[in-house]
Amino acid sequence: MYLKKIEISGFKSFPEKVKIEFHKGITSVVGPNGSGKSNISDAIRWALGEQKIKSLRGEKSEDIIFSGTENRRPLSFAQVSLT
Repeated sequence: MYLKKIEISGFKSFPEKVKIEFHKGITSVVGPNGSGKSNISDAIRWALGEQKIKSLRGEKSEDIIFSGTENRRPLSFAQVSLT
């Protein structure tokens, strides 16, 4: 299986739609602590059918949907698409 791209919207720390394309060769995701790197792998696991919320580093199902910030209201859904 070849993962071409992932589109994330409303999942954990991604309130807006984000598209990450994976090209041939090695792809890495880098960034400072707290930037959402682990949330990308959680999104892939969720899209592939993971149902144990604790495996996705949450306590309840609402934890995987963007819960809002001081300046943004919470969302009511999350969507992850794999190509």
